[in-house]
Amino acid sequence: MPVSDWTERHRPSSERQLEGNDAQRSRLREWLESWRIGRPNRPGVLLVGPPGVGKTSVVRAVAADMGWSVIELNASDDRNAAAIRRAATHGATHRSLFHDPNEPAQRTLILLDEVDHLSGGLRAVSDARVRGQLMDDDEKDALKGDSGGKAELLRLLEKTSQPVVLACNDVMRLWGSGSSWRTTRDRFSRHVITLTFDRVSNDAIRRIARRVLREEGVTFDGEALDLLVKHNPGDLRALVRDLQVLCEGFDRVLTADLVRARVESGGRDLTMGVFPGLEAVYQSRTAADAVRHASSLDKDPAEIVDWVHWNNGTVFTQATSRFRAAESLTLADRAAASRYLSTAHRSSYWSLHLSSLAASVANTEPVQKKVYTGYPAHLRRSASRTASVAEALAEACGASKAGMRAELLPILSASLNAEGNMGDHEHLDMSLNLGLTATEHVALTGLAMSRRSAKDLVRHYDEVLSDRLQAEKAPVEPVAAPDATDEPEEALPTTDAADAGQTTLF
Repeated sequence: MPVSDWTERHRPSSERQLEGNDAQRSRLREWLESWRIGRPNRPGVLLVGPPGVGKTSVVRAVAADMGWSVIELNASDDRNAAAIRRAATHGATHRSLFHDPNEPAQRTLILLDEVDHLSGGLRAVSDARVRGQLMDDDEKDALKGDSGGKAELLRLLEKTSQPVVLACNDVMRLWGSGSSWRTTRDRFSRHVITLTFDRVSNDAIRRIARRVLREEGVTFDGEALDLLVKHNPGDLRALVRDLQVLCEGFDRVLTADLVRARVESGGRDLTMGVFPGLEAVYQSRTAADAVRHASSLDKDPAEIVDWVHWNNGTVFTQATSRFRAAESLTLADRAAASRYLSTAHRSSYWSLHLSSLAASVANTEPVQKKVYTGYPAHLRRSASRTASVAEALAEACGASKAGMRAELLPILSASLNAEGNMGDHEHLDMSLNLGLTATEHVALTGLAMSRRSAKDLVRHYDEVLSDRLQAEKAPVEPVAAPDATDEPEEALPTTDAADAGQTTLF
């Protein structure tokens, strides 16, 4: 039965059918070839790039040419600690029935797609709990969603005997927006090579469209292809989907009128990554182009004000340009704030437009070189440092993270606030019982990590945690049985069944 989805039907089965990103493909192939002689120093590769540029297609095609299998987990699958370990175990034991024993050892690629959507922090779940789920021992304690996934992914990279490929659209989302993002990045970077994929050229899009249409037996004209290329931002997956929508049910004839009608009806809501999108905004020389590119960014108008304000000082070299941009940004900021004062005022509309103009036509000199924009540091600092705490609370209480963040987290923060009078920020039992890190405990206290008192608290927390771990590892002395002649001891008070096994947070 033929595959109904054209994106799967026409997925490249060999590297010969791939287009674009030649240098990245060469580096990936070189890394895979190094596995033929042993485990390389970095057993993983991280593919970064916008959706639809062919990251996973490249992996599958190169693996097919090498005769290797691929085990894939994507965002629609459970990617918790047990699921990732199961995939790793399968990859380590999987062998082809047709493998020639005289050839170098066959490998199985473990591919995790869209790892930037892997939720949660780096907190690991216990080995016993993971093994229990692998053996289906305890359904009540089963891991759900992405629980423990990132920590297990790091464990996989440290111990894997098979090549591991990670793919993501936004690498900053993988690292996280909290204060510990550099730590997460550094821990992954020890084990992976990062390859950044770009959108393919118009010529490559045209060649792929021709190949798909010819394989489907569709008649087409050159003008129709030109329109398709013009309105596609380099998203190959979207290109093939558009072709399927346009061709099926229209007697297998693709005309310019069909494409034009598709474009005019709205087509697709295209969203660009923030960095290439900002580059397009800065290089625009008309207000219409600037607004169009800014509208494609996955940022609300108030966030765009922040991004443009942060990067103008770097991109603009003339004081006159910076002054003109600042005037527009001031108006944009006021427009964004007025949303809360008057619902009839289209503040989002105006703040988006004014921010776009402040990053483009406010500049007296056209930006022709490549633009290197940065992530606003104040947005990193303002991001919540307690997201992972809410996750730990949700797991301990069996509730949603949103509920914990809204209801319990404020109470706990108030009880540990270093500036308040309700509790004691040096009370560590609750955080230790939840398995929080020292940094997470400090986040609950409200202390800035730059303060000496916060650093002292981190040091004290780590010392107490180390003592606890040592005590847990210490052998338990056996208790001698009482002699028959001993007087019976007084009976201890009984414990209600409802209280048995309950973990005390304080």
